[in-house]
Amino acid sequence: MTSRKQQPRRYPRMARVNEVVREAVGDELERLSDPRIGLVTVTGVDVSADLRQATVYYSALGRADKRGTGVVPELGPEQRVSTQAALEAAAPHLRASLGRQVRLKYTPELIFREDPSIVAGNRIEEIIRDLHRDDQPGESS
Repeated sequence: MTSRKQQPRRYPRMARVNEVVREAVGDELERLSDPRIGLVTVTGVDVSADLRQATVYYSALGRADKRGTGVVPELGPEQRVSTQAALEAAAPHLRASLGRQVRLKYTPELIFREDPSIVAGNRIEEIIRDLHRDDQPGESS
């Protein structure tokens, strides 16, 4: 007699696949020596249901502000293109590494997209910072 009562999984299979792929790609990105990649963070992965494609969302930051404000600027347009090109060039290597690290029926093709939520969040933060700067001179009178 076997019991059919199993513990429910904490989250669906595809969420687990997405997380495993995100970790594997992120770890391998840290090992790459391409100077065009710079400070890239894998923010999420969306693997298709058939496991053939994985959209990898990333954020890329510029170098820290030299004026000492601690603000890390967004990438300029040419840096965005360069980072995207470097990630696309590294995709076959990253896919091969993923295939060695993760056991899946298919090793998905990697498609890189800049995470739009990071860009939007940076823009909102910049607006709030500007509002606070505008408020400060008025408080002294």
